[in-house]
Amino acid sequence: MDPTPDTRHSLLVRLGNPADEQAWSRFVELYEPLIYRLARRKGFQHADAQELTQEAMVAVAAAIDQFDTDPNRGSFRGWLSRIARNMMINFLSRARPEQRGTGGTGFRCLLEQQPAAGSDDEDLFGWEYRRELFRCAARQVRHEFHETTWQAFWQTSVEGEAIQSTAEALGLSVGSVYAARSRVMARIKQKVRQLEED
Repeated sequence: MDPTPDTRHSLLVRLGNPADEQAWSRFVELYEPLIYRLARRKGFQHADAQELTQEAMVAVAAAIDQFDTDPNRGSFRGWLSRIARNMMINFLSRARPEQRGTGGTGFRCLLEQQPAAGSDDEDLFGWEYRRELFRCAARQVRHEFHETTWQAFWQTSVEGEAIQSTAEALGLSVGSVYAARSRVMARIKQKVRQLEED
């Protein structure tokens, strides 16, 4: 199984209908934070990254009907990654130096010297996509678990805390922490599959 599943063809088709609020809501929920984090990783300040993210969403809405869903022509995330990268370059090109909050012309030169969107950018975009799928799934299933169960999972699986110290802090046995991790992770995996299918 491909560790970075493609955006569902059905969602891409549905995005062609601007009135399909559910499809656009799903798209924005998944990709807006991804583009924001990508911009922050490229050195944009918070406000600039937010503005750039909104502009990228508008650009996708305007161009989605031009995206070729043939997998031989490239992936949707690759296409979206190129849009985001071009938006970053355009954002820096039109900003006046006194408005630019990204470190001045040195930052612009650094960004422009980056290689054209290719496998590295797409790999980063794919990684951020998987992270956002996990975050989205975790948000949606958290209410299904007792707080202690959730904390046993979160502290050991996400924050990297030791099993023994987490068990002691939460007043659980080591076996209970392992069981909590397993239950929560199984539910998150199930939710991720569901999100990919919707």
